[in-house]
Amino acid sequence: MAETRTIGSGGWGRERVLTVVAGVLLVNLVGAAPAVLSGPGSPWFQALAKPAIYPPPWVFGVVWTALFTLLGVAVALVWLAGDASEPADGQWSARRAALAAFVGQMVLNVAWTPAFFAAENLLAGLVVIVALWPAVVATIWAFDRVDRRAAALLVPYLAWVTFAAVLNYRFLALN
Repeated sequence: MAETRTIGSGGWGRERVLTVVAGVLLVNLVGAAPAVLSGPGSPWFQALAKPAIYPPPWVFGVVWTALFTLLGVAVALVWLAGDASEPADGQWSARRAALAAFVGQMVLNVAWTPAFFAAENLLAGLVVIVALWPAVVATIWAFDRVDRRAAALLVPYLAWVTFAAVLNYRFLALN
């Protein structure tokens, strides 16, 4: 039975849709996991002076869920790139580099919550997020070599990481 091709040149059959759904679920689960260990509800964090740019607490859950969803779609697009036919020369290595960059930035992303909240260390959080920023830029660049749409989906994430780094710095400056 032939796969139904309905969207784009690669088609969006069941396997491709399931890959995107799996990417979204996996990134959301991995991204949210550190919050189980510690978070903004701790007495330590509640006692900190909050910067004027600190948004209402509910914003973080909404924004991170949306961003992790975009990241999940983006990584699935990279994963699926070229799967309809034999990859062009260099395509597999570009995909591998993009996926490695994604994993690297996710490690830093996941490390921020324990550094900031669990260790109760504002400077450690800042160090992690400052390292995360160029990792996200490198991931966008690597994704762009494979699928421009995937790279574009990471731009809101870079904007939020930029804001989060400034916010982390402001916490450090105030406390």
